[in-house]
Amino acid sequence: MNARRGHEVRLIGGQWKRSRLPVADRPGLRPSPDRVRETLFNWLGKDLGGWRVLDAFAGSGALGFEAASRGAAEVVLLERDAALVQSLRASRERLSAAMVQIHRADALGWMSRCAPARFDLVFLDPPFGTGLLDRAIALAAPLVAEGGFLYVESERPRTDLPQGFEPYREGRAGAVHHFLWARRYTAPLDSRGESP
Repeated sequence: MNARRGHEVRLIGGQWKRSRLPVADRPGLRPSPDRVRETLFNWLGKDLGGWRVLDAFAGSGALGFEAASRGAAEVVLLERDAALVQSLRASRERLSAAMVQIHRADALGWMSRCAPARFDLVFLDPPFGTGLLDRAIALAAPLVAEGGFLYVESERPRTDLPQGFEPYREGRAGAVHHFLWARRYTAPLDSRGESP
């Protein structure tokens, strides 16, 4: 991790703009860089009012708290490291972020048990080099509602979108490739079981 003053990241916009989140010195923890988050939320739009959001590998919570800051109605943070969970809970308390739920959980196991189409936006930013991303994408895709988004950070380019998704935006910042994929709307079937 790059040395940053006080090991913190700042929120970019919304009601908690410029608030800082602590970044613990933990193996594999790699918070999304400020400029990547700024680009992502420019892609999504400034207001996420009413959105349901999952940050599956929360770490510092930068992505999830950014979504909450911009009006998301419900933000679920998953993190299995006990020290990071404690830090996330302290940040939630400090910001009075009642819409943020924090679960100490294995992200893959939690997503495998989650109801389909539960979220408007899912963030996937697992530690690089762990081999978790492919399985995480497969488990996260069904959780995204029609018209929703799946955001992925990867150490390499990706063109293998899950079924039902299409590219929306992508970029690169240093070693981080980042992708925003949109879930297509499915045309309703008529009485004969065919699309109109």
